[in-house]
Amino acid sequence: MNLELRHRLPFVSVLLDHQGGTVELKPVLIDTGSASTVLSADVVEAVGITPQPDDVINKLRGIGGTEVVYMRVVDRLSLGEASVSNFEVEIGGMDYGFEIQGILGMDFLRQTEAVINLKDLTVELG
Repeated sequence: MNLELRHRLPFVSVLLDHQGGTVELKPVLIDTGSASTVLSADVVEAVGITPQPDDVINKLRGIGGTEVVYMRVVDRLSLGEASVSNFEVEIGGMDYGFEIQGILGMDFLRQTEAVINLKDLTVELG
């Protein structure tokens, strides 16, 4: 699968399947510096993922600052032919000053055995 460089960073497109609905998230950053996968609250609302009163709220901290997120287990998250079922993601506002609908973190990259080739700007999945 080809990577698309935006702002000199590697982006892809992913599919989220949840409760009978599917939504494409694009652009999604491939980020080996992120332990977890974060998806845009605005986009995942299309498949019925919304905050609930009993959600546990967490704070993510990174180079871009802090972000408030809540957790959900989604039915499936797919990148090309590779997918992870019953996958826990973090849902947040993702207001970083440029268009981004998600971050694929090390949790997803490890489970799909991703190999990132920066010379050819591709990612191979196990």
